[in-house]
Amino acid sequence: MSQPQNPLHGITLEMILTHLVEQYGWEELGVRIPIKCFTDNPSIKSSLKFLRTTPWARKKVEDLYLRTIKKA
Repeated sequence: MSQPQNPLHGITLEMILTHLVEQYGWEELGVRIPIKCFTDNPSIKSSLKFLRTTPWARKKVEDLYLRTIKKA
């Protein structure tokens, strides 16, 4: 199924998270989205595990990513 109108189409959660960490760093990311996986001993692996099972947190990450790429 093609999703040409979806700006997240073809972008993995890992790609999104890596971009945000490179853009903001873990500390700033934890300020912008205050969830424990960003503020307490953060890592890509542990954050992905949490975000894949927590839809509300994943939406916050995706929304921040979309705001970030629109500014670029």
